[in-house]
Amino acid sequence: MLKSITLIGLGGAIGSILRYLITNITEARFVPNTFPYGTLLVNVTGCFAIGLIYALSGKFNISPEWRGFLTTGICGGYTTFSAFSYQGISLMRDGHTVQFFTYIFGSVLLGLVATLIPIVLMDKLS
Repeated sequence: MLKSITLIGLGGAIGSILRYLITNITEARFVPNTFPYGTLLVNVTGCFAIGLIYALSGKFNISPEWRGFLTTGICGGYTTFSAFSYQGISLMRDGHTVQFFTYIFGSVLLGLVATLIPIVLMDKLS
């Protein structure tokens, strides 16, 4: 258990640093911008990475600890959107269509509302 936690923590640090660097480098190229190109790039490449890792882990028998390092650690630190995407695809592949749409729309809508509520509340308190 300690090995898994250590690997995931190390992977999370690596993924977070990569996200920071890639986002800043990308957005510096699109100055001035009104669109989050860096975040979009990180989300899409993170989704590709987690799909590739899961596809390869079955073929190359990657251990659960190292799969955790790569997926929960690096991909999770890089972007949680990759986990969101993979879980959505898993629901669809397993034939859980209603749960898929509930998860996708619920995550996006509730996430936006959850982000907006404290912003609105803080604006009203200012």
